[in-house]
Amino acid sequence: MLSNQIDVSFDNVRELLELSQQKLVIFDFWADWCEPCKQLLPVLEKIAGDYPEHLVLAKVNCDAEQQLAMQFGVRSLPTVLFIRNGQPVDGFAGVETEGQIRSRLEPYLPKPEDLLLQQALPLLETQQWQQAYPLLKQALQLAPARVDARLQLAYCAASLGQTAQAEELISPVLLADQDALYHQVKALIELAQQAAESPEIRALEQQLAADPANLQLKQQLAVQYQQVQRFSDALALLFSILQQDLNFGDSKKLMLDMLAVLPKGDALAGEYRRKLYSLLY
Repeated sequence: MLSNQIDVSFDNVRELLELSQQKLVIFDFWADWCEPCKQLLPVLEKIAGDYPEHLVLAKVNCDAEQQLAMQFGVRSLPTVLFIRNGQPVDGFAGVETEGQIRSRLEPYLPKPEDLLLQQALPLLETQQWQQAYPLLKQALQLAPARVDARLQLAYCAASLGQTAQAEELISPVLLADQDALYHQVKALIELAQQAAESPEIRALEQQLAADPANLQLKQQLAVQYQQVQRFSDALALLFSILQQDLNFGDSKKLMLDMLAVLPKGDALAGEYRRKLYSLLY
């Protein structure tokens, strides 16, 4: 049993009412003979499992705790009460769908995107960019208007070397929302762009322009692109090599290694995994 799902008795009901000062407590009044109760309980348990830190499901067996049910004014089963700060704030009698219950809960619980951001922020602080990226991407998909989610994803993308994606993410940010994080992302992008134009890269680009069929030059330039996190350019070069010669040098290994370090859910990685798969199989 999950720690936020508790069987209620007279011994712990006061403790649960006190707990409602910090969390929403859902009291579910049920009985074993009540078929609608059995239909509703798994739905409530599923919802409680999604919010282990923010709500408690308090289950009252009315056969065993008749007096407790009477004190709460329960007249039919199932009955569900939402308790906040020791007082009912919402509730219903009978069975409601999962969607209806979640709608009732919205005013009292953090939004899904808030939960994702809460998970991602500690990862950003410890520079676990790859782990934070899919959480931030999902948060922005859920709430495209959230500037904070957009900027955190841009920061993560820039830290991963995805400068083009970071630029795209911050481009719609209005002047009023251009805070310290926005300027930090801009600085990361500018530093990456400066590093991306090193003398070694410019020299190799010139050599390749003069000898565009030279696969060894392509591979060398791809390695240089990778080192300055120009992953899109590096992958494009490596894929062009493999299209001509699937076993040329270290190109296949370089491409696989590069795909492995890109974050889960990254569109560029997905695109080139599909392309590579089509060549291999």
